[in-house]
Amino acid sequence: MKLTVVIVSYNVKYYLAQCLESLFKGLEGIASEVVVVDNASTDGSVEFVRAQFPEVRIIANTQNLGFAKANNLAIRESSSQYVLLLNPDTLVGEKVIANLLAFMDSRPLSGAAGVRMLHADGKVAKESRRGIPDPLTAFFKMSGLCERFPHHHRMGKYYMSYLPWDAVARIEIVSGAFCMLRREALQDIGLLDEDFFMYGEDIDLSCRLCKGGWENWYLPLDIIHYKGESTKRTSYRYVYVFYDAMLIFLRKHYAQMMSFLRWAIKGAVCLKALSVMAGIEIQKCRKRIGWGRHSQAEVCCFVSKVAPVHQQAFHDFMQQRSLKVYEDVDAAIAAACPSDKDSGNVYVVYDCSTVVYTEMMQTLRLASAHPFKLAMFHPEWGVMITDKCVYQ
Repeated sequence: MKLTVVIVSYNVKYYLAQCLESLFKGLEGIASEVVVVDNASTDGSVEFVRAQFPEVRIIANTQNLGFAKANNLAIRESSSQYVLLLNPDTLVGEKVIANLLAFMDSRPLSGAAGVRMLHADGKVAKESRRGIPDPLTAFFKMSGLCERFPHHHRMGKYYMSYLPWDAVARIEIVSGAFCMLRREALQDIGLLDEDFFMYGEDIDLSCRLCKGGWENWYLPLDIIHYKGESTKRTSYRYVYVFYDAMLIFLRKHYAQMMSFLRWAIKGAVCLKALSVMAGIEIQKCRKRIGWGRHSQAEVCCFVSKVAPVHQQAFHDFMQQRSLKVYEDVDAAIAAACPSDKDSGNVYVVYDCSTVVYTEMMQTLRLASAHPFKLAMFHPEWGVMITDKCVYQ
């Protein structure tokens, strides 16, 4: 078998289902299997996927094992030439997987490869390619110097921002949200480190591949990554797990330097975590009292690109939920944010039954300077999916 796709899922039923819809279009003609590892979801994910996608093999865990352990379960049970680790909150372009496999076939030393990930507004996700976060790189990231000098080869190394987005490039860290792996390389350096519960395991794996003489690559092939539905980022749990993973990585790969700079690094991590948590509390307060421009962001407006055959069902769906549909993007922007055209939630709604993912992503990326985002209408399931919620 050529490829095993592994998706670890936790309470994201509809995001997972639409990910699978896009994925199977991209797997046509490829000898492959899809394995969903469910980490004890309580939203009916397992039953829904079994009913809608009987070709998917499901491993239903009775407890949340975390990302690394869950992926390793499926990898150990497979024997394909390549393994793709894929987040459930993604949409995959039709030719992405075929092109990526052809690239890796042509380069026997390629151990891992990632792609250009887009947010729901079409903007490129910076974490599509990264450098190894050695202590100095981590310092530049946490101090804000990485953001201030993104094109500097040393200070901007965390996101490798000096590289062009439209060209194939050798990188150091491939994101675990979409990570194509060569099995031979995994057999050489080992699977994901299960000391990481979530976050950091992709950095550790990529680092071990580099140290083992394998190559990690970035290709300008588009996917959508909602970034946040598989793991809520505005929570104390996220802050703890994310920064704890950073410390685990530094202890593992830079033990000698950690012994010398341990308290300085721990202090920097703690200060960063505290600043993130303070920001969370401030945003909660702003939302409660409706303070400032962010109160406008609660207004959602929609522009339909739903197929004619589903237009009536779509308008009935929107009317039942008191959601307004506008003729064009400009009208929706004016309604969502009449005094500030850089804020608000304006969504262009695509029909999952007729959408061509590659074309839709290209449209989003080229229009990323405009304040609108992607939404997907699924008439069969009776839901509409955005980056922030699922309308049912």
